[in-house]
Amino acid sequence: MQRSDGRTADVLRTVRITRDAFGFGEGVALFEQGGTRVLCAASVEPGVPSWLRGQGQGWVTGEYALLPRATNTRNRRERNGASGRTQEIQRLIGRALRVAVDLRALGDHTITVDCDVLQADGGTRCASITGGYVALALACHRMIERGMLEHSPITQAVAAISCGYLHGAALLDLDYSEDSAADMDCNVVQTDSGGIVEVQCTAEKRAISRDELDVLLDLATGGISQLFAAQRTALGQP
Repeated sequence: MQRSDGRTADVLRTVRITRDAFGFGEGVALFEQGGTRVLCAASVEPGVPSWLRGQGQGWVTGEYALLPRATNTRNRRERNGASGRTQEIQRLIGRALRVAVDLRALGDHTITVDCDVLQADGGTRCASITGGYVALALACHRMIERGMLEHSPITQAVAAISCGYLHGAALLDLDYSEDSAADMDCNVVQTDSGGIVEVQCTAEKRAISRDELDVLLDLATGGISQLFAAQRTALGQP
């Protein structure tokens, strides 16, 4: 099918990662994928949550927020606490990023990765994970530079992409117009070693078969491999 931006079914939107874009965080990455833009900032703090004290490990967590005009109409600021959707996305980001880290090697430190959506055009939670990993890796590198760690606790890269079915066609990297009309949308999180961290699939108009799900997972794997390449370029890795 013809997509609004002219892409074929298996092509990502243009990806751009700007490291140290601005801010004072130990690791900062501005992640752009098509019209979606997310500022990811990793902050390092001494100590761990009370329930982890004395266990000889650090902690990595994520926070997520939409700026009021990140979308077509203004969103109210969540002044009275995070909504259910926001909490669910924050837990997903935290789970995904912790897979990338040896928490014992992190030591008695907490790294919080704040993901603030500047503009939302679909796939914001996936963009937060992919950009958040870059911010996290930068923060760990700076901890080594400052003598806080002897070696990086990063064990593998993690990235995420959306995919789904629209009018019967399997599509990679849905923008908002596609996502809002999809028969099914799916968010896939993987590591660069090939492991699956999480698959979130929701049918809106029809159930899909196991074979159709396999098609989506194959699409996602191809797209995520390109995201890993973009992460490596941003981090100056071969």
